[in-house]
Amino acid sequence: MELKLSGITKSYYKGKKRKNALTDFTLTMTEGVYGILGPNGAGKSTLINIITGIISRDSGSIAFSDGSDHDYLSHLGFMPQGMDFYRSFTAKDYIKYIMTLKKYKTEDDNLYALDILSKVNLREDADRKIGAFSGGMKQRLGIAQAIIGEPKVLIFDEPTAGLDAKERIRFRNVISSLAADKIVILATHIVTDIAYIAKTVVLMDKGRIISCGSQEELCADADGKVWECEVLSGEVMDYMSRMRVSNAVSTGGKYTLRIISDDCPISGAVKVEPTLEDVCIYRFGDM
Repeated sequence: MELKLSGITKSYYKGKKRKNALTDFTLTMTEGVYGILGPNGAGKSTLINIITGIISRDSGSIAFSDGSDHDYLSHLGFMPQGMDFYRSFTAKDYIKYIMTLKKYKTEDDNLYALDILSKVNLREDADRKIGAFSGGMKQRLGIAQAIIGEPKVLIFDEPTAGLDAKERIRFRNVISSLAADKIVILATHIVTDIAYIAKTVVLMDKGRIISCGSQEELCADADGKVWECEVLSGEVMDYMSRMRVSNAVSTGGKYTLRIISDDCPISGAVKVEPTLEDVCIYRFGDM
């Protein structure tokens, strides 16, 4: 199974000037999770909207192959950014409603809806109204509607915005459980959303791919450029204003800073292994 994006380009008018939102975006994807990571304005949502057919592309092509004759859009499940719901629907009725919109037929729609809700840990809440759901429960319901019909390509656009740490972990676990036989595209600016589950990370900025590979490959790019050092608490803001600091942890009257720098940033600093978050600070600065 393969989803191939070739030379995708999209531009908009901003005032009287034309600005590229995507430039020659080329990527071939197979089964597994692909994390599309970049700062706000990098072109992530434009890319997602083109793949899902919401907006047209200026040039380039999209090809899907899985041994069938179907168009790739018929294999697509999508959870958009800021998804809204009918508050008066129960979770089960909402799933059945989306099944109707997708023209997806089963022998027992009620049983199928309950099975879908089970996959996102919402079966016990099947008869509750969505208006009573927490933010995390609504996000899981968003995943549930996306997987109706067993799509082979799943796309999530900024799916964990506003979720607490526990719900983010739950979201990652659900996505991991779905990814074995699907192409999963997860577009976000939150590094931890993909740090534990993405087999391939695509770093985007200003509409272009600036790096693509496994997390290990991307971290190798920042090898030797990540340092840790201790500074007094009164010095923290000065360092943060002058240097690329990926983390600051209080240790009593001092702070341990994690600094991205080509050279030793301060006497006594020691090199440490880079993480994906370090790589993002190295590539993008403050996201």
